Amino acid sequence: MRQVPEKLHSIVENVVTSLGYELVGIEYLKQDGGGLLRVYIDKDQGIMLDDCQAVSHQLSGVLDVEDPIPGNYNLEISSPGMDRPLFKASDYQRFAGNRVKVRLARAQGGRKNYKGVLQGIEDDEVILEMDGQEIRLSLANIEQSRLVPEY
Repeated sequence: MRQVPEKLHSIVENVVTSLGYELVGIEYLKQDGGGLLRVYIDKDQGIMLDDCQAVSHQLSGVLDVEDPIPGNYNLEISSPGMDRPLFKASDYQRFAGNRVKVRLARAQGGRKNYKGVLQGIEDDEVILEMDGQEIRLSLANIEQSRLVPEY
């Protein structure tokens, strides 16, 4: 999984949790002319626009002072949504039994994209059930993983 620098993660986590939210995860995407820092937050009652605004206001002030990201970037605060991204090893255990899409950084078995039912995690390997077969994917090789909403 792509990790953000520890200093950035620590700053974001301290602000988000001090405001009473769960830090779901952080993405930093480099783009032409800057970057995008996307922070996913959650709470038991769900996330509303006011929650995103409160975190954005507080976090942008702290990031301006600490300056952990060189250059220009946009800050985006978001709920995890129904297609919740999975970031931590504990997420793979918590959401076992759900359908997931996984994109790998390096191909495994000739492919980078997998979709199946999440069975959990064991020894830093994410276990999926696909077409009746157990597939094990190295957590370190996962570039992105999301729940697949079922309607």
